[in-house]
Amino acid sequence: VQLQASGGGLVQAGGSLRLSCAASGRTFSNYAMGWFRQAPGKEREFVAVISWSGGSTYYSGSVKGRFTASRDNAKNMVYLQMNSLEPEDTAVYYCAASYYSGTDYYASTDFGSWGQGTLVTVSS
Repeated sequence: VQLQASGGGLVQAGGSLRLSCAASGRTFSNYAMGWFRQAPGKEREFVAVISWSGGSTYYSGSVKGRFTASRDNAKNMVYLQMNSLEPEDTAVYYCAASYYSGTDYYASTDFGSWGQGTLVTVSS
C-alpha cells in the first residue's frame, strides 16, 4: 500500500492540527493503521494505532487524551486530530499500514508500509 501524509505545519502551543493520510494499493480497510513521529535527534516513536474498522484505538501515554485517530475506509483515509499541542510534539509524523487488523501490535516492525512524513512544529 502507498501512503501519503499531509497536514503538518507550524502551530503555537495549545493549538490544533489535523493530519491526513491517503492510502492506495492493497485492501486498505483490512488493516490497522498507525501514526509514528520522529523528533530531531531522537528515535522514531509510536503515537497511535487504529484498528481496521476504526472501532479500537490505542495511544502512547504522551498523547493520550490530546490526540484522536480516526479513519474513513470508504475514502481510504486515516486522520490524526491533535489538540493541546506542546513544543514536545514537534516532529515529523508518519502514517503506516500494519500487518495486522487490530491494535495489539504497535511496534514499528509491525508496520510494513510507510508514508513520507509531514512536519509538525509547535512553537512555545
